[in-house]
Amino acid sequence: MFSHVMIGTNDLEKAKSFYDALLGTLGVPPGRVDRHRVFYRTATGVFSVSKPIDGKPATPANGGTIGFVATSPEQADAWHATGIANGATTCEDPPGVREIPVGKFYLAYLRDPDGNKLCALHRMG
Repeated sequence: MFSHVMIGTNDLEKAKSFYDALLGTLGVPPGRVDRHRVFYRTATGVFSVSKPIDGKPATPANGGTIGFVATSPEQADAWHATGIANGATTCEDPPGVREIPVGKFYLAYLRDPDGNKLCALHRMG
């Protein structure tokens, strides 16, 4: 359904350093800089961080969350710990199991240094 997801940043170098470390825990190679953007390409899609083209400050989406697939609860925990170690803040409940009518998930939530809400999600059994 989606070709890519792009979020804003006010500091491209800081964002690249943060996402290189964070997404590296999920096996994603370091991002490639293209002018005012950083691209992370995988077989399943593209994630990008960009300075706003209009020159105005980047702001996080209120109510928005970007979700990344984790292959295990341990990988989600490593993702969360790496995020915290690289300037993110934890949000929502602590990483752990959540059961909702559509299934059982292991979730870990962060806000990146620009305030964007992120989630590592592992679908359980």
